[in-house]
Amino acid sequence: MATMSVDGTDRGPTPRFSLAASAGHAFGAMPPPALVLLGIVSVQIGSALAKYLFGAVGSFGTVALRLLFAAAVLMLMWRPSLRMDRRTWTVVLGYGVTLGLMNLCFYLSLARIPLGIAVTVEFLGPLVVALAGSRRWLDVLWAVLAAGGVVLLMEGSGDLDLLGLLFALAAGTCWGLYILVGAALGRHTTEGNGLALGMAVAALVAVPFGVAESGTALMQPWVLVAGLGVALMSSVIPYSLDLEALRRMPPRVFGILMSLEPAMAALIGLIVLQESLHWSQWIAVLCVVAASAGAARGTSPEA
Repeated sequence: MATMSVDGTDRGPTPRFSLAASAGHAFGAMPPPALVLLGIVSVQIGSALAKYLFGAVGSFGTVALRLLFAAAVLMLMWRPSLRMDRRTWTVVLGYGVTLGLMNLCFYLSLARIPLGIAVTVEFLGPLVVALAGSRRWLDVLWAVLAAGGVVLLMEGSGDLDLLGLLFALAAGTCWGLYILVGAALGRHTTEGNGLALGMAVAALVAVPFGVAESGTALMQPWVLVAGLGVALMSSVIPYSLDLEALRRMPPRVFGILMSLEPAMAALIGLIVLQESLHWSQWIAVLCVVAASAGAARGTSPEA
């Protein structure tokens, strides 16, 4: 069977169908909400596993491994064409740079603060995007609820690293930009081609930082295996699950389910990393979850 490149030309048979199609058949047997929840669990377990790598290769080295292996897997799966117009390349480059910076900032925060708190603060980025431009008075309530969650998070912070919180905010800002650029990527590319190319650009952004920080430590066999596992759990599997879920459910429902991510991150952090949160911080996480779900529920189908 032949595939179509980004520019619509026939490229002949590729291995993509044996990999992506078989995965698609497996995912197709699962209900869409289960796909979303499985993706959330996968990405948070991947983040928890990444934290164990920090002692060996640092946060930059871990990001470099994650993005490099994720890019390699996605490029092999989709075999995207490089023949694109200047506008499309601009979008792909913007997407990749944003993705790379988002991961660098997030892992820098993860090295300093608990997983649940890092994800909760980072989640403010997409929440702001969801609320931006809204004309509903109810969305003011969701904004106030999220702000209250941030206040509770700060009051229960104890000895939380301020720099870690700032990195999480920076990651959230990049996440908001990532959503906007990702929408443009979807308009200019087809299937997983834009994602694969964008991930390759993100890897080019992150790898120099990782090499500068960790050097030859990145080449240890166990580190490479662990890095591949982080890439699969944090990028390849959840992104593939999300794409399949979005084909079969309204984006509004998808957004509501994704709102569970901060709570899942706090739970995974507790179970895998033994990172316990103060009771006020758990309430803060739930406030952000509720605000995000409410904002997503009120999003119009056209959006």
